Amino acid sequence: MPFQFRQLAIPEVISVEPQLFGDSRGFFMETYQFEIFAANGIAASFVQDNHSRSAKGVLRGLHYQKEPHAQGKLLKVVIGEIFDVAVDIRRSSPTFGQWVGEILSAENGRLLYVPPGFAHGFCVLSETADLMYKTTDYYHPASEKGIMWNDPQIGIAWPISNPLLSARDQKLPTLAEADFNFVYDGGV
Repeated sequence: MPFQFRQLAIPEVISVEPQLFGDSRGFFMETYQFEIFAANGIAASFVQDNHSRSAKGVLRGLHYQKEPHAQGKLLKVVIGEIFDVAVDIRRSSPTFGQWVGEILSAENGRLLYVPPGFAHGFCVLSETADLMYKTTDYYHPASEKGIMWNDPQIGIAWPISNPLLSARDQKLPTLAEADFNFVYDGGV
């Protein structure tokens, strides 16, 4: 199989390891195949692709879109390295307020699936990083929300201490104050 799938500590968040075929000329890898992903817990229909470039020390997040415009994301770094985080914000979930993180890099080729109902963020560890990702719903500005990156209730162990934040991300509320409408439906 061209992919290995691994559920993280929050099982709905899935790490995907593609098989890389390389030689002295370069490499080839498949990064997505609907049937195989669906058989391994990622049966999402993706409708939009995004590309983000950030400099070292930039932290973006924690972002999400409220229902009915919630987005699942399939993320892959094509240049550089990031620490990528998903936070469970589904009310009544046994992992509510908990987080998982993965290093995604051009070198390791790993992908991360973050389903709807999770806040997402990342920080850049390399000089620059290009992140490409698919979403399960279109960008909807009125539904866009976020949570403070360093909320002590969540306690993310970010590998950087003084990140570069956008003006918007500097003003995000804590989880206790955040506006979200996700409800846990029983899990995977």
